Amino acid sequence: MLDAGRLAGLLAEPDRRQVVAALILGAVDLPGLQRSTGLTGRIIVDALDRLTSSGLVEVGSDGTYVLLEETFKRAARDAAPERTHGQHADEPEDHQRVLDGAIVDGRLVRLPTKRSKRLVVLEYLAQEFEPGARYNEREVNATLRRFDDDVAALRRYLVDESLLDRAEGEYWRSGGRVD
Repeated sequence: MLDAGRLAGLLAEPDRRQVVAALILGAVDLPGLQRSTGLTGRIIVDALDRLTSSGLVEVGSDGTYVLLEETFKRAARDAAPERTHGQHADEPEDHQRVLDGAIVDGRLVRLPTKRSKRLVVLEYLAQEFEPGARYNEREVNATLRRFDDDVAALRRYLVDESLLDRAEGEYWRSGGRVD
């Protein structure tokens, strides 16, 4: 089994990289590899010996070579740091990734353009308002300003998506989940 470090070491040699590239592009035998790479037969055979002994390439029963591309995925997956829950670990799992990308250190760094993701962020912001409580515009602005300075846009989005309602200068939460 190749780990990411051994895989990188194996591909550090330019001739081996060329052989791997040719295999990716469809070359399967020595003549095809020579045509694709322009390398001599000896250099290709040496590269193939190294690639097969490491487990990155297999030799078929018909003498053709097959690159085991799954090895790259497995090495990358094994080398990736364990996924830790971000700042929004208490949120539903499907919302965590959206919120972790949009709200960093308590500030809105980007409002997603895709509506379904934007709704996740807006619902998170709506949680700042107690159901049943009434707020004047200044209070709504103060709450939203903790996340972003463009409070008018956030207010508008929250009202447009029926997460907040507005009448006679007052706002109240009208949507979103209730914990």
